[in-house]
Amino acid sequence: MIKARVPPENPDANLKSYYEACRTFSWADVEKHFTWSETGNLNIAYEAVDRWTRDERTRQRRALVFESAGLVREFTYLQLRELSSQWANLFIEQGLAVGDRLFIFLPPCAETYLVMLACARCGIIFSPLYSAMSYDELEVRLQNAKPKAIVTHPDLIETLSHQAMTSVQNVFLTSGPLPNVFPGEVLVDEMLPDFAKKSPARWLKGSAPLYLVYTSGSTGPPKGVVHAHQDMLGHLMTARNVLNLAEKSVLWTDADPGWVTGVVYGAFAPWLCGATAIIQGDPFAASTWYRTLEKHRVTTWYTTPRTLTRLMQAGDDLPARYDLSRLQHIATVGETLAPDQFYWTKKILKHAPHDTWWMTETGMICIANYPSMSIKPGSMGRPVPGVEAAVLDEEGKPVPMLTMGELALRTGWPSMMTGLWNDPVRYDEYFRVTDWFLTGDMAVMDEEGYFYHHGRNDDLIKVHEKFVGPYEIEQTTSLHPAVSEAVAISLGTLSGKVIVKVYVTINRGYTPSKRLNHEIKTFVQTNFKGELPLAEVVFMDELPKTRSGKLLRRALRARELGFSSGDPTKLKE
Repeated sequence: MIKARVPPENPDANLKSYYEACRTFSWADVEKHFTWSETGNLNIAYEAVDRWTRDERTRQRRALVFESAGLVREFTYLQLRELSSQWANLFIEQGLAVGDRLFIFLPPCAETYLVMLACARCGIIFSPLYSAMSYDELEVRLQNAKPKAIVTHPDLIETLSHQAMTSVQNVFLTSGPLPNVFPGEVLVDEMLPDFAKKSPARWLKGSAPLYLVYTSGSTGPPKGVVHAHQDMLGHLMTARNVLNLAEKSVLWTDADPGWVTGVVYGAFAPWLCGATAIIQGDPFAASTWYRTLEKHRVTTWYTTPRTLTRLMQAGDDLPARYDLSRLQHIATVGETLAPDQFYWTKKILKHAPHDTWWMTETGMICIANYPSMSIKPGSMGRPVPGVEAAVLDEEGKPVPMLTMGELALRTGWPSMMTGLWNDPVRYDEYFRVTDWFLTGDMAVMDEEGYFYHHGRNDDLIKVHEKFVGPYEIEQTTSLHPAVSEAVAISLGTLSGKVIVKVYVTINRGYTPSKRLNHEIKTFVQTNFKGELPLAEVVFMDELPKTRSGKLLRRALRARELGFSSGDPTKLKE
């Protein structure tokens, strides 16, 4: 466990005193920041966009900047209100009503965000999908959610399953010509200008479903996680306290809207703060990422450790070619932020990356490192005010400090998922310990309340009577100068003996060989802090990961056991 401590970068951040904030915090106080606390009229589209258009000072402020292929489209808060209203009126005219499901299946474009707002405005449940999703993946989701409509593009429409589209009455195409593949096709470009630019937000209960996002499970088909309009409480609080947003902030969350991070912190959270959201629609390239930070004068950047690794691989000299002086805060999510990623970013980009932890099911950041708080590299940080976290044993009881167990959150925070679509049995599994939400993640808490992630509970490696997190093995392996990335899995033999296998990618300048394999294996066994039954080191060109950069140990485990795991690049969170 890392003992180093990095002093806070911004003691005057929004969250000035973590302990004082936790002592005095109440969700009722957060409610007072919304107009519905006085009017009783609740809708996230109104709070995120419409409220800012009431003031001449803020209505012309940039709300959304979308860039792709050199083309930049900018939208003020007033334009977001007007354009999302036109979309909402189109949906209403086509017969969509409160509670209907609508899939957003588009290539990177600004329309995705306009449609999300439009759905929120009129109570439609939207579900954003990755544009690279396969035929089979789409079929599972269509059969589960039974959407009434889908917004898509002609280039993607052939990916949709005819057999699974039985519930879909409207297929909205963002450009023409109409492919005439499905009944109910509507060319939006021809119709949208005719609709009024005003569509008052429909007032809903806080528990009214807002969006449906699918996440993979360790067993069974993808889970349709349902979130509600009341999630805005957690969005606003974490945007201010964790990402340090204010009205003049410019936030770039480089996450696809098919991932929950792209929905929450790519759009709604910055808008609830009156800030500007930047969206980069081009595929990753180090130069593109640095240019985006410079060109759009980004003040807060929410990214992934995987992206930092790719920037590291592009070299230390490249960032010096860009003016990153506006950048004030970097935060990460998606996988554990390794110490080498931390120190490289701090040295080269001049800001320490602040790791955060949350899940699709939690709806908001739940554990974080804060700008005003010291960082222990390798730690997820501490729970956000209003959230209580603990490490529990198999019986649901808290374990002693520095003891590994399952990370759990006390139920009751407002952004917690409200259900799994048509799957109450799996939903109840999260709450099998009374008053606790069981995350399935293994963690350790130190004496100062910092949490450390140690993989999923089905990734643990048992050595004699102790459990070892694969992260510890991977970090030890990555210390070898030849190793770029590593992933460890456990395999059982017929005798019940556990053996460990480590897969690695290597750095430039090294060539896979039996000698190097032996060196890495010996290095790991020598430097690991406990006994390790390491059986083999395997060289790979690329490790299997989800789109957000999480290592897919289960894909390697399936390969070892002779089972198919599908295309790893198409597996989602």
